[in-house]
Amino acid sequence: MMELALLIGVNIALLALLFVVFLAARVLRSPKGTEKMNSIAALIRRGAMAFLRREYKVLLLFVIALFIIVSLKIGIETGLAFITGAVCSAVAGYIGMRIATEANVRTASAARNSLSRAFNIAFSSGATMGLSVVGLGLLGVAVLFAVFRSTDIIFGFSLGASSIALFARVGGGIYTKAADVGADLVGKVEKGIPEDDPRNPAVIADNVGDNVGDVAGMGADLFESYVGSIIASMALAFAAGFDMRLILLPILIAAAGIVSSIIGFFFVRSGEQASSGALLAALRKGTFTATALMIIVSFLIIRAVAEIGYFYSVVSGLVAGVIIGLSTEYYTSDKYRHTRAIANASKTGAATNIIRGISLGMESIAIPGVIVGAAILASFYFSSSLGFAAGVFGVGLAAVGMLSTLGITLATDAYGPVADNAGGIAEMSGLGAEVRKRTDALDALGNTTAATGKGFAIGSAALTAIAFVTAFSQVTGISSVNIIEPRVMVGLIIGGVMPFLFSSMTMKAVGTAAASMVEEVRRQFRSKQEPDYERCIDISTKAAISKMILPGLAAVIAPVVIGLALGAAPLAGFLIGATVTGFMLAVMMANAGGAWDNAKKFIEAGHLGGKGSEPHKAAVVGDTVGDPFKDTSGPSLNILIKLMSIIALVFAPMFV
Repeated sequence: MMELALLIGVNIALLALLFVVFLAARVLRSPKGTEKMNSIAALIRRGAMAFLRREYKVLLLFVIALFIIVSLKIGIETGLAFITGAVCSAVAGYIGMRIATEANVRTASAARNSLSRAFNIAFSSGATMGLSVVGLGLLGVAVLFAVFRSTDIIFGFSLGASSIALFARVGGGIYTKAADVGADLVGKVEKGIPEDDPRNPAVIADNVGDNVGDVAGMGADLFESYVGSIIASMALAFAAGFDMRLILLPILIAAAGIVSSIIGFFFVRSGEQASSGALLAALRKGTFTATALMIIVSFLIIRAVAEIGYFYSVVSGLVAGVIIGLSTEYYTSDKYRHTRAIANASKTGAATNIIRGISLGMESIAIPGVIVGAAILASFYFSSSLGFAAGVFGVGLAAVGMLSTLGITLATDAYGPVADNAGGIAEMSGLGAEVRKRTDALDALGNTTAATGKGFAIGSAALTAIAFVTAFSQVTGISSVNIIEPRVMVGLIIGGVMPFLFSSMTMKAVGTAAASMVEEVRRQFRSKQEPDYERCIDISTKAAISKMILPGLAAVIAPVVIGLALGAAPLAGFLIGATVTGFMLAVMMANAGGAWDNAKKFIEAGHLGGKGSEPHKAAVVGDTVGDPFKDTSGPSLNILIKLMSIIALVFAPMFV
């Protein structure tokens, strides 16, 4: 049974990677457009890849240092698993970024003739990222377990993925928002020129930022959640003494999700004259098809190898992910009243716009909070008839279920930056109003899918972190935590503080970097020189690389300090406190930021006076506040709570 399950996992992972090759070739065969379009795309590509190289050089030092610590304190096998996780995460990010920066110009070129064709190229690029993540993730977990036959060792793989993810998310988020805020405040508000106007020196840096933040950053984030959910579930079964059928069940479910995602990809089709609404329907057809197939296949797998209660636990996670995504869309799309209310608040200025946006963000945590709680209860209930340990394992399977169709879910998210870049290239190349209308339709769809993707990422992070905390309790032998015991209470409080402290550091980093960008853009406008795009790219890159280090080190060091100083039970309290406040704060920031962005775009579409009006200027200010909320601090909290949990798990022997 073990050899067969691992063989299936490895072969399905290789199938995903072969499909990545097919998709990449499909994108690269598409026409690249005019010479001017290609020169602009080359600037974006060089900037994105230069940032990635510089970021990876810094990360290499961190990875080597942590490898030495893990190898000496825990064991060389865990250290090797750590290196493998870091490399797989970095490779997935590189593949996604490379194809995204090749697809943007091809999407713009296709938009000259067909909205549908442009959509297909952008989505194929997103699917390349999605299937790279799940293919490399499942391959790494299956091969490492086949070699070491221990979940304790493959915790290192998850640690490697988490380490890369945090720095990729924080660094990419600082980069993209420094460029975006600088470009918007000077270009739109002060100079009154359109978005992506080539006269704006920060415009190329802004387009580079879409890739480093929402392709490489988001990919690393969900790679970590994906492998973390599989490993945590396997560890729960391993610690409970279950037989190999249950220990390897998460691998089989993940393999079924990959096959379902690939089949779902072929259902994402649209007509030649499709509207943006029809394109959204096409995306949903693909994701819903993959979800339905996943439910059917997981039922057949679980009925063959385990008790049927585990199937309902998997479905609990799948359904929770869909509902959280729809909730995020409800609170952030300008089709609904909440975002339109923020737009209307802009009529009385930036202050009322910001107040309304913060209010929305706070309100929006209710549905995801209730749904995650319901998923935990449901997944435990359906499995607990087989015993408490089985119920806990069911909660881990819910996280695997939520992330099982990540191959196509991430594709709909990573599609967005490609569409956004295509619009920028069309504007800077002067392709005309009709082409820009098509790319704007693609971009509007991308805003919806990006917001939904962030909601999905946050929900999956919460379930994965809870599975890790449960695994930590089993590894350390903690059957319960007494929250009124003073040391545990201290752990809870400090854990609750961490997401706020971390967000403060990342928000401050964006503010400082954006201020430097604003001054540079103003200087270039005053000098009336030709835009120096490279200078602005360099400002964002240096700021991101230098300012991502402190938040990253804080996330790594804090759980070790708490564990050594207070012990295992207070550390469990610390992780619970961080998970609860981190989850709520992440939802609040992501949804408020998404709503501010779409409120601005609602006005730019011609409502409330349109571009250049006073409500538009107020909405731009709100959007610049929301940018680091939704693209830097909020998404980074997903990784913070997971990284601290896996750090605690890997170093658990030191705290007992």
